[in-house]
Amino acid sequence: MHKEPDNSTEMPQPKKPDVVAGTVPLGELRRPFGVYVVACVVGVEALALGIAAVWAIISAISAPMFSAASGIFLVVLIAAMAAGLAAVAINVFKGMRWTRSAAFVWQLLMAALAVPALLEGNVLLGLVMLLPAVAAAYYLFTPTVVAFSQRTGGDDDASGTAVL
Repeated sequence: MHKEPDNSTEMPQPKKPDVVAGTVPLGELRRPFGVYVVACVVGVEALALGIAAVWAIISAISAPMFSAASGIFLVVLIAAMAAGLAAVAINVFKGMRWTRSAAFVWQLLMAALAVPALLEGNVLLGLVMLLPAVAAAYYLFTPTVVAFSQRTGGDDDASGTAVL
């Protein structure tokens, strides 16, 4: 049996993502709008905590403290939380898997602080804390953000796959 050579002029088709298996190469994923929302909300919250840390340092220096140890601990705690939230915001933007739980827990804490503010009559403060937290929590669970955030620490070159 002799096969005739294939002289077809068809161009080779580019390889499409393996959607059947439910995976897409990370290089072919576009960053969804929800990732921008979550990263911005968490980034602004990290910035606010950084400002609070600077304010705590200034007030610890300028005002008399009852306990120096508690003042130092408070400054270190606020600064560490600001640095942690900044890391979460950066890695949400990169699509790291571990950031979704950290961002969601922080949004729950923000809602837990916003509700008493609303109930006490501080409507503006309550809404400023609650609305971004609700938006970030909503977008954390949208399918596109979940699919985008399937990277692990070993996927630095974006050559891994995301599970859809």
